[in-house]
Amino acid sequence: MATRELMLHRIKQAVIEGNRAGGAPPLPRRGTVGYQGAGTDSVQKFCTELANAGGIAHHADVITDVVRVVESILQPLHAHKLLLSAGGTVERLGLPSILRDLGYDVRVVNETPTRDELFAADVGITNVHRLIAETGSVVVATSPSEPRSVSLLPPVHIAIAERSQILPDLFDLFDLYTPTQSLPPACLTLITGPSKTGDIELKLVTGVHGPGEIHVIIVD
Repeated sequence: MATRELMLHRIKQAVIEGNRAGGAPPLPRRGTVGYQGAGTDSVQKFCTELANAGGIAHHADVITDVVRVVESILQPLHAHKLLLSAGGTVERLGLPSILRDLGYDVRVVNETPTRDELFAADVGITNVHRLIAETGSVVVATSPSEPRSVSLLPPVHIAIAERSQILPDLFDLFDLYTPTQSLPPACLTLITGPSKTGDIELKLVTGVHGPGEIHVIIVD
């Protein structure tokens, strides 16, 4: 049998097998798949998993620490144009005015930045909705004050979070919502490390579909 005919024969047999009732192989046992939790220290677990995913965690106790960490990220990048979320911890800490006073070109989303300003930003600084310790994921909830553009367009993303926002497991995130009492936001974005793709020749490349660098500052 020629190569072409052999290939077509195998495809035909595979279709027949796949369409036969009861012909599908049994599902693998779940084993330890399911709720994993974060162990005894959810902060350390988050930092470890974020690092495993290619992100960088930082700790800060007071606003001066937050500003110091932000500048330690910006200066090596020679970053000047900053895009900031409105409200939340970013506003509570007064970051827009502090960074402007330090000489940075700051645009806050509630000031209606232009399309060109959005794409020109060197760094995006956002609030977070939650952090997931199990996977080292940053959860951003889309809203008028927290559009996805801030975390997706700039090449570097800095997320500002509070320790109280850390959840042990991904299951805990969805336990926050119920159909009748607490509906989820219109869009939840789960960010686990820098943007990555392995579509071309199975070679992992970062920063193709989003930021190539992500930092999370956890404020105690």
